[in-house]
Amino acid sequence: MATTLLQVIPWIGALGMLVAVITFFAVKRHSPGNETMQQIADRVYVGAMTFLKREYTIITIFMVVIFVALAWLLGIWTGVAYLAGAMASMFAGWFGMQAATRSAARACQGAKEGGTPAALSIAFQGGSVMGLSVASLGVLGLGIFFLFLRHDPQNAPLVINGFAMGASSIALFARVGGGIYTKSADVGADLVGKVEAGIPEDDPRNPGVIADNVGDNVGDTAGMGADLFESYVGSVVATMAIGATFAEPLARMTLPLALIASGLIASLVGIFSMGFLKKLNPQSALRFATYISGGVFVIFAYFLTSSLLGDSRAFWAIVAGLVGGLLIAAESEYYTSGPPIRAIAEAAESGPATTIITGLAIGFKSTILPMITICAAIFVAYQVNGLYGIALAGVGMLSTIGLVMSTDSYGPIADNAGGVAEMSKAGPEIRKITDQLDALGNTTAAIGKGFAIGSAAITALALFSAYQTTVGIEAIDLTRSNTVIGLFLGAMMPFVIAALTMEAVGRAANKMVMEIRRQFREIKGLLEGNAEPDVQTCIDIVTKGALREMVAPGLIALASPLLIGFIMGPESLGGFLAGATATGVLLGVFMANSGGAWDNGKKYIEDGHHGGKGSDAHKAAVVGDTVGDPFKDTSGPSMNILIKLMAVVSLVFAPVIAKMM
Repeated sequence: MATTLLQVIPWIGALGMLVAVITFFAVKRHSPGNETMQQIADRVYVGAMTFLKREYTIITIFMVVIFVALAWLLGIWTGVAYLAGAMASMFAGWFGMQAATRSAARACQGAKEGGTPAALSIAFQGGSVMGLSVASLGVLGLGIFFLFLRHDPQNAPLVINGFAMGASSIALFARVGGGIYTKSADVGADLVGKVEAGIPEDDPRNPGVIADNVGDNVGDTAGMGADLFESYVGSVVATMAIGATFAEPLARMTLPLALIASGLIASLVGIFSMGFLKKLNPQSALRFATYISGGVFVIFAYFLTSSLLGDSRAFWAIVAGLVGGLLIAAESEYYTSGPPIRAIAEAAESGPATTIITGLAIGFKSTILPMITICAAIFVAYQVNGLYGIALAGVGMLSTIGLVMSTDSYGPIADNAGGVAEMSKAGPEIRKITDQLDALGNTTAAIGKGFAIGSAAITALALFSAYQTTVGIEAIDLTRSNTVIGLFLGAMMPFVIAALTMEAVGRAANKMVMEIRRQFREIKGLLEGNAEPDVQTCIDIVTKGALREMVAPGLIALASPLLIGFIMGPESLGGFLAGATATGVLLGVFMANSGGAWDNGKKYIEDGHHGGKGSDAHKAAVVGDTVGDPFKDTSGPSMNILIKLMAVVSLVFAPVIAKMM
C-alpha cells in the first residue's frame, strides 16, 4: 500500500501544477481593461518583477554557499535536496507573482462588467495560482525525494531535511525583504498622501502609490507564499523524521506525504466550488469553500490512516490539527474584523495615542485564545498518538494549504484592484466593490497569518522533537546553567529580529516620506493633478532599502542556532529552541492581530463611521494603521519563519552536533 502511494503522490503534485498553469492562462483571457488600466498594471508588474529578480540574485549567492557547506558536511544529496527546496519556493513565488500582478486590473474590469461576483471570481482565480503552486510543488518535491529514498527509511530524513532547510531559508529572506518593501512604501504613501496632503488612498497624484501596489505583491503574495510553503514542508519533514524512529517506518513516513497529496485534491475541490459559490456574499463564499475543502480532506484522512496504520489514533491527531487551524483562523477573524475594530475606531476620536493604546491592548488579548487552541490541539494529538501525533496535527493544520493560500493571495489582488480603480477613475460604484473585496482581503490575510503561526508552533515542536531524537537527548534539564542560558538566549531572538525588521521599515519609510514630500513641493501642478509623479524614484528607494536590510536578520537566524550548538552543546541548543518557540509564537500572534485590527479599524471609519474619511478620527486611525503595517506584514510574520528556520537548521546539522557529545 505504502509503495503504491509513493508512486502516485508525485503525479498528484504534477496534476496540481498543471491546473495552476491552466488557471494562470484562464485569468489572462479576461479583459485587462482600458489603456489607462493596462498602463497601471504594467508599472506594477515591472516593479514587482524587478524587485524579485534583484532579491533572487542575492539569495542565489547565499544558496551556493549553503549548498557547498551541506555537501561537504552532510553529503551531496542533502545539498541537492536543499537546492530543490529553495528553488521550489522561489519558483512558487515567481509564478504566483506573475498571476497576481496580471489579475488586479482584470478584477477591476470584472467589477465593471459583472459586479462583485465577477471581480471576486477573477481575484480568487489569480490567488489560486499561488495556492496551487505552493501545495503542488511541496507534494511533487517531497514525493520524488522519498520515492527514491524509500529503501533506506532510517537515513532518508537526513537528506529530506535539506529540502525543508531550503524552503525555510528562502522564506525568511522573502518574507523579511518583501515585508520591508511593502510596509515602507505603504507607510510613506499613507502618511504624506492621506494624513498630510489629505488626498484619497491610491490617488494617482501620490508618487508612492505604485510602489505601494508593488509591495502588496512582493510582501503578501511572494513573501506569504514562501512562508506557508516553509510551514507546509517543515510539518511533513518533521513527521517523517519522527516516523523514521518506529520499528516499521515506511508506512508512518508515507502517511504525511499521502495526507498532503489528498489535501491538494481537497483544495482543488474547494477552488472549483467557487464557480457556484461566487454568487454568495464574498465572505460566505470563501468560508464555504474552506469548509468544503476541509470536509473532503477529513474523508481522505480517515481512509489513509486506516489503510496505512490500521487504526484511527493518527486520524484524531490530524483532526485535532485541522480543527485547531480553523479555530485559530476564526479567532484571528474576530480580532481583526469583529467588535475589536469598532473599539479602535471609537478610540480614534480621542486621537492617535488612544488609537495606539487600544490596538496594543487588543493585540495582547488576541494571544489568549490562539494559545489555548494550540495547547488543546497539542494535548489531544499527544494523548492519541504521542510525538508522532503532534507532528501529524501540524500536517493536518496545513493540509488544505492550496485553498488557504489561495484565499490569502486573493487579498493583495483585491487591494491592487482598488488601486487600479482609483487611479483609472473607474467611478465610486466600482471603488465600492473593490473596497468590499479589499476589506475581506485583510480578513483572509489575518486568517492566513493565523494558520501560519499556529502551524509554526506545532511544526517547531515536532522539529524540536525530531532534533532531540537525532542528537540522542532524552530530556532537557532546566537545572543546568547552560540549558537555562540557551533558553533565555532563544527567548531573546524573536525580539532581536522584530527590532531589526521594525527599524528597517522605519528607515526605508523615512526616505520614502522625504521623497514624496519633495515631489509634492518641487513638481509644479502635481497636487492639482496637472503633472505626473516620479514613480520610479520611489520604487528604487524601497527596493534598495528592502534588499539591504533583509540580509542581517536572515544571517542571524541561520547562524545563531549553529553557534549555540557548536559552542554550548546540543542540550543548550534544545533550550535555545524552546525559548525561541515560546516567545516567537506569542509575539507573532500579537503583532499580526494588532496590525490587522488597526487596519480594519481605519477602514471601518472610512465606511462612514465616526466622521468618515478626512475626519480627525480618520487621521488618528491612519496613524494607527501605519504603526500596524510593519507589525502585521513584516515583523509579525517573520516570527513563525524564524522559529521553524532555527529548528530546521538545528535538525539538519544535528548529526554533526551530536558528535560533540
